[in-house]
Amino acid sequence: MRSHAAAAHPLPRHPLPRHHTRRKGGHYVFAMLIGRFLLLPLGAVIALVWANTAPESYFGFSVPVRFFVNEIGMALFFALITQEIVEALMPGGALHSWRRWSVALAGAVGGIVGAAGVFVAIVHYRYETMLTTGWPIVCAIDIAAAYYTLKTMLPRSGALPFALLLGIATDAFGILVIAPRHPVLSSHAGGVTLLVLALGLAALLRMMKVRVFWPYLGVCGALAWVAFYWEGLHPAFALVPIVPFLRHEPRRLDLFADPPDDDAVHHFEHEWNTAVQLILFLFGLVNAGVQLPGGYDTGTWALLVAALVGRPLGILVAVGAAVAVGLHLPRQIGWREIVVIALASSTGFTIALFFATGILSNGPVLSQLTVGALATSVGALLALGAGRLLRVGRFAS
Repeated sequence: MRSHAAAAHPLPRHPLPRHHTRRKGGHYVFAMLIGRFLLLPLGAVIALVWANTAPESYFGFSVPVRFFVNEIGMALFFALITQEIVEALMPGGALHSWRRWSVALAGAVGGIVGAAGVFVAIVHYRYETMLTTGWPIVCAIDIAAAYYTLKTMLPRSGALPFALLLGIATDAFGILVIAPRHPVLSSHAGGVTLLVLALGLAALLRMMKVRVFWPYLGVCGALAWVAFYWEGLHPAFALVPIVPFLRHEPRRLDLFADPPDDDAVHHFEHEWNTAVQLILFLFGLVNAGVQLPGGYDTGTWALLVAALVGRPLGILVAVGAAVAVGLHLPRQIGWREIVVIALASSTGFTIALFFATGILSNGPVLSQLTVGALATSVGALLALGAGRLLRVGRFAS
């Protein structure tokens, strides 16, 4: 038992060393940036400031490393999204059931038509038809931004899988448009052979029940990347056909959450998620640097209006038509939630930047559309404002 003297005069608590406090604070800041998907916008902000204060040094840094980030690093990002999608579509997953995805697919079609139609109409009205080649960029939906925005208001509701499927379908359409960067007249036998070999090895690893992820990435993924590059396809999508061979478990409503187990594949997937966000930081850093005084013009405003007005209206009209012909909205989803989802889907940020760099080369058109892609981030604020105004989810009370 403690004596009365000890109770009256407790031992003094020694403060943590200053370097330990700094380390703990730095870890908290990094965890917050990772948990809230803030590394990409942070990289974009740094790029904008750098490009407009010291453009020579910025472009001297960004141009040489852009290939490694856009062509190699982003392959991990699209593979991670594919992993999450495959598990969400499995029986028991959040997106398994035609009642959950039929109306979302209709909304995706409406959003594409609305956004592309508004963009093309504006650039033709302004007699700047050279900008028409950038129309696939307006089809991009930043899945991570939409997810986090909706999770803030509608945690663990049917709105999350609905919006994610809508975004997945929309981005898949854009990927099909931009993937053949350098169309070829004839197929290269070497590329096809390498891809078949990569898929065969992935199937063999699956049959051998290999639980560690790295053989799939280091061997099969590397062969697929070279095959895509030789065939003129965007190599950032090279890991997409490899991912379905991994072991999977159904994901429910938290798309980017880890399953509550110690599976080796999921352990590496968790580490992979952190690495991908660091890649997204570099992606924003090397692609978002545009000189603002001359970086915005008709293309900027056309893309912004198309994303913030054309896409939400197209989604609402298409969903309304789907319901009118007999389809049903997902459970716990009403028209107020659909409005918020449509606005949350107006942000193209990450994917729009990727589409822009995949379609266009450096020049004034790319600068205009890059500024527009960055500006679509206000769609998240519009969704939050609409949620508060319509008293949706957490704002209901």
